[in-house]
Amino acid sequence: MSTLLSTDLILPAAVAFIIGYGVMKKTDVFSVFTEGAKEGLRSAAAVLPALCFLMTGVGMMRESGMLEAIIGFIKPFSDKIGFPEEVLPLAFLRPFSGSGALGFYEELCKNLPPDSFSARVASVLMGGSETTFYTVAVYYGAIGIKNGRNTVPAALLADVSAAIFSVLAVNLFLR
Repeated sequence: MSTLLSTDLILPAAVAFIIGYGVMKKTDVFSVFTEGAKEGLRSAAAVLPALCFLMTGVGMMRESGMLEAIIGFIKPFSDKIGFPEEVLPLAFLRPFSGSGALGFYEELCKNLPPDSFSARVASVLMGGSETTFYTVAVYYGAIGIKNGRNTVPAALLADVSAAIFSVLAVNLFLR
């Protein structure tokens, strides 16, 4: 019992509580569960085309060299704010793909000392930004919104702000 952490019991305890509560309220727990699972599968099916498009697009950008071309275009601007060149692909990938950004972040952390300026900026950026297009695709796809108007431009502005402020935060607090 000493090796069993109390956190290992949280999920089984929550499931037992939910089932027990449903039984106590005389609810058909199994039919409610299966109905929820059906709804979850419908939501996943509605979101799947947008996710496939995003994953394909990110893969094509990386393999075609387009990502490097975009990074080359952004580099003069990023140099002015002191944004590390090694982290530019992460800043660009993060709004598109969480898994792609995480893979690049892990590769970056393997190649840089953990307390280097670039690694710290990458860490702050990963924690302070969002996978904008993935989030919009999932949530808007799930509820059927076709036109998000200002959502994407505002979210991309937040992603640019996260990149700028990650450099500022590291310079202010972690140097």
